[in-house]
This record gives sequence, C-alpha cells and structure tokens, in this order.
Amino acid sequence: MGQSEDCIFPIEDALEMILIFDKTGKISYANAIARQKLEYKEDVYDKYISDVFPNTFKNCEDGFETDYLFGHEPQNLVAYRKNLTCFPVEARIMNSSMNADIYICMANDILEKEFLSREIEQVKQEAQQAMKVKSEFVANVTHELRTPVNGVLGNVRELLSEKRDARLERSLHLIERCCDDMNKIINNILDFSKLEAGKFSLEPRRFHFRNMLNYMKENHINKITEKGLGFFMTVSPKIPEYIIADELRIVQILNNLVSNAQKFTSLGKITVEVLKTAQVNDRIELFFIVSDTGIGIEKTDRDKLFQSFSQVDASISRKYGGTGLGLNICKQLVELMGGRIEVESEKDRGSTFSFSIWVGLCEGEDNVSLLSDIKEESFISTSPTAISMDEERQEAENIRRYGTPENIENLKKNLSKLILCVELENWEKAEMFMDTIKQLTEGAPPEVSRLVLRLKMAIQKENYDKVIVGYEALNNCL
Repeated sequence: MGQSEDCIFPIEDALEMILIFDKTGKISYANAIARQKLEYKEDVYDKYISDVFPNTFKNCEDGFETDYLFGHEPQNLVAYRKNLTCFPVEARIMNSSMNADIYICMANDILEKEFLSREIEQVKQEAQQAMKVKSEFVANVTHELRTPVNGVLGNVRELLSEKRDARLERSLHLIERCCDDMNKIINNILDFSKLEAGKFSLEPRRFHFRNMLNYMKENHINKITEKGLGFFMTVSPKIPEYIIADELRIVQILNNLVSNAQKFTSLGKITVEVLKTAQVNDRIELFFIVSDTGIGIEKTDRDKLFQSFSQVDASISRKYGGTGLGLNICKQLVELMGGRIEVESEKDRGSTFSFSIWVGLCEGEDNVSLLSDIKEESFISTSPTAISMDEERQEAENIRRYGTPENIENLKKNLSKLILCVELENWEKAEMFMDTIKQLTEGAPPEVSRLVLRLKMAIQKENYDKVIVGYEALNNCL
C-alpha cells in the first residue's frame, strides 16, 4: 500500500469508515470499521469505489465518473456491502492535500439514525393525531355541556322572575351563579383546546375603543366597590376613538386580569391604565397596565402564572377557585395580537400585569372622544402615578398588619358591613366580608383567631343567632 505503519495506525481504529482510493477508483486502504461495515477482509483492495458507492461512482476508461461534489461538506450516500445489501451513510470525500491523484472518503453509518428519525416522526404524527382527537373531543364535550347548563340557567331565571320566599330565592341565585361559573369554565376549556390545536383565529373589526372600556368597567365596578376597594381607569388621549381589532378578545383579557385583581385584593385599589406606545404605518401598539394592592406573588412563583392548568399553590386554588387556564389563554391571545404579557409583583404588596397588542387605525376618525366618562391623561410623566401606587401599597400593608390603628379601624368597618349583610340575609356578601376579616386578623393572638373561626363557621351555616353572638364577641375583643 506504500504507507508506513505509523501513518496508518492513527486512522485504523477510528470510529468512522475511512477509505483511500486513487484516480482510477481503486481502493488502496480501508480501516477496520470500514472493513467490518462493508464485510470485506483483505479482498477489499481488489475493489473500486464504484463497488462501494455504485449509485454515485461509475467506472470508465479514464478512471471513474461521478456527480459527487468533493469537499468537506457531508452528503448522504448509499454504501453497498460485499453481499450487495446496502445501508445509508453520511460521507465526505476530498482530494488528498499531499497528492491530487489520491482521494480520501470518511463516512458514518446513519442507518440507526435514520431508523430513529422515522420512529420519532411516527411518534410525532401519532401525538399530533392524538392531540387532534383530544381537541375534537373537548370541543364536542364542551358544546354538549353548554346545552344542559343553559337549560338550567334559563329555568332558574324564569323562577326568579316569580315572587318566592327569601330562602328559596337565595338558593335560586346560588344556582344561577353556579351556572354562570360553569359557563365560564366551559368557555375557557373550549378556547384552550382551540388554541392548542391551532384552530383559533382572531376576528378584527372596527369598534369604539372607549365604549369597550366603559362596558368592561361597568361589568366590574359593583363587585369591586362592594369590597370597599377603589377602582380607577385612565386612558391616554393619544389613543384614537375607533380602532380595528378583535374587541371580544381584548375584553376577555381585561376581564380576566381585573377579575383576578378583584379576587386577590381585599384592601386598597385596582387601577387600569392604557397608553399608546408606538405606531408603524396604519398600526399602533397599545399598552395596558392592571395594578392592584392585593396578596401579591412570590418571585419564585411568577413563572407558573402563564402555564396551563397551573396556579401558584394549592391553597390559593382551594380558596379562590379557578382552572388555571385563564392567564395561559390571555398569554396566547396577546401573542396572537403581536404583543407580550408580563407581571411584576411582591408578596403582600400587590401585583402589576402589563400587556401590549398591535391594532389597526381607521381612516378619518377623530382622536379623542369627549363623550367617554373614563378619565384621560397624557402620561407624559408617570412618576406621580408610581408614587401614588407605592403609597397605596404601603397603606395597605399597614392595614394588613394586625394591631395597627389602620388595621383595627378596617376590621371594625368590615364587621359593620358584615352584620348589615347578615341582617339583610345576604349571606354571599357576608362571606366576602368575612374573608377580608380573616385576612385582617392573620397574626392575631389565638383568642382572636378562635373568635374569627367561630364567626366564619356560623356564616357558612347561615346561623343568624350564632353570627350575632360571634360578632359581639369579636367586636368586644377588638
């Protein structure tokens, strides 16, 4: 072979097949792995490169013919064994730097790799098919569930239109609320299944932006103010009166964020701010900020918020309910509208959710609506707003700390509201104020905690006499 043992040894035990052939195509060297894979022994030196790669190389009078592009880039070829069976390889064939008439072929057997690739592709297709079947099943089931739920809801509302005794009316209102909650869960599951299956599409249209915000505000203002919370909404005058976007989905995102803020906030306020932050041709970026002074979120738990079926911890899920789909759906909807959603929060100091979306502009529309009852600001400087929110959170923290003057004052206010609800037999609202009282007495002495627990149990059982006794005992203790 004309090569020294010292030169051959380093490549003899190489893990890839190495073949050396001359300009006639005759093989002058094959390392151990090449001989093993091709099932040759010393008789390999009687063979030509066209015997190993007959689909790529052809013998001719001058040596060999090939369309192969010699160089360092690997190419997929088919190698033939001695018994004429074949297997795929990834090969690099190049001229020797020392002799232009000598060629070096380095090849890796990719039979196993191709097999695994086919297996992976098959598994992927099966998973996609399973996802499709699951999505269709979920869609069908949710549609089927809507029919009986809406049937119950319709009959309950018909009964509510008739005069009944107070206890029956309370039960009917409870059923109505349960049906509404069930419909919300069904809608969330349906939206999630559509988003996961890639079948969800936006429906942009022209609509009045501030009227949409007024509608959203009216949906939440009563529940928020009933809890004794402040609710403020500000909109930049730079935002046009009419825009083109999917109004329903923007409302869905805002409803989810404001509902969460209301759910997790017992003291302080909730604010919604909307700004115009960028414009490219006939599209503008709107930036929404929803802030609260609620329970807040630990830094380590923030990443869980936007995952599907995920909540910060099990205790929150038990106390406040929910499927853990809302924020994941919000994230996907925001991304469909070309934006992103973020959260900033601190435990016991509230949360701030912000998201951006891109919307279309309407030609010939006025920029400012004078009919809107939403306060409008220019937001040239945001520092006063930031300071106000920080002061609000500090005040809320003082209120939450048991034993402070602010804490005792708010406890007494909520007890007064609670007993008024009990007198009016509005047990649902009484439970809401009881939850606030429970939060305000966290860290209280054991005797206070026991009184709070007894009062809470009496309210849950709607036992008027025990509630009055519990109320007087807790009020005297304070």
